[in-house]
Amino acid sequence: MNAPSVPAVKVGAVVLTMGNRPAELRALLESVAKQDGDPIEVVVVGNGSPLPPIAVPGLTVRTVELSENVGIPAGRNVGIEAFGPAGREADILLFLDDDGLLPGQDTAELCRQAFAADPKLGIISFRIADPDTGVTQRRHVPRLRASDPMRSSRVTTFLGGANAVRTRVFAEAGLLPDEFFYAHEETDLAWRALDAGWMIDYRADMVLHHPTTAPSRHAVYHRMVARNRVWLARRNLPAPLVPVYLGVWLLLTLARRPSLPALRAWFGGFREGWTTPCGPRRPMKWRTVWRLTRLGRPPVI
Repeated sequence: MNAPSVPAVKVGAVVLTMGNRPAELRALLESVAKQDGDPIEVVVVGNGSPLPPIAVPGLTVRTVELSENVGIPAGRNVGIEAFGPAGREADILLFLDDDGLLPGQDTAELCRQAFAADPKLGIISFRIADPDTGVTQRRHVPRLRASDPMRSSRVTTFLGGANAVRTRVFAEAGLLPDEFFYAHEETDLAWRALDAGWMIDYRADMVLHHPTTAPSRHAVYHRMVARNRVWLARRNLPAPLVPVYLGVWLLLTLARRPSLPALRAWFGGFREGWTTPCGPRRPMKWRTVWRLTRLGRPPVI
């Protein structure tokens, strides 16, 4: 009697680019082509940028060109939908920064194994390491106790350009929030995924090489961070926790002693977060609040 066949797990990848890193993009795609296991289909989204024909031996690459820069979450959503509604034509989608690189050939296979071993695992956050120094920035470890980046653990959020998502998460929790444009869109999806019963892992053994950078290099950083923090709370938190969460972040921002221009931009974004539409409000269940707390990050910080 023949053993029952195991359906193949289809892995796809979404890469968002503004067309200004062609050499880095090609190096990334070559690292994807070298992954063990079945070939990975890649969708490259040109976010307000035309794309040249992209041909990488051993890799199927589709391109989508957007006429304008729609922001990071909306751009990645276009890549997801290129695999069908909510990405359903793939089982797992990798999201990779266009200036990153997968140094190991087993990352995709490790993802397949992790998702197969844990049916409730919805998202995996990779470890980001500088290609020259091997250092992982503290901000790239998605938990409060971030001093040891080599320790894998359950977490409550993930890194936007270095992760893998089971596409059923999108079907049940929704896509990334288009409105955010940049900043906190991963946490918005993470909270909704956790509320739907999924879990998130940070895996130190799944590595994306990426040059060390500062998030404040983006001109809109301080405004977007503040505005989207308010939107995140308004969309997802039970009403009693909204002022607590935002009050804590206000105090933390002041404690970091930003420059006066940065502080003005931050308060402008904070005000904008209260006065502009943030999308649908779906407050998480109180049991999700407790789950976040048990995972080490209650949704007040």
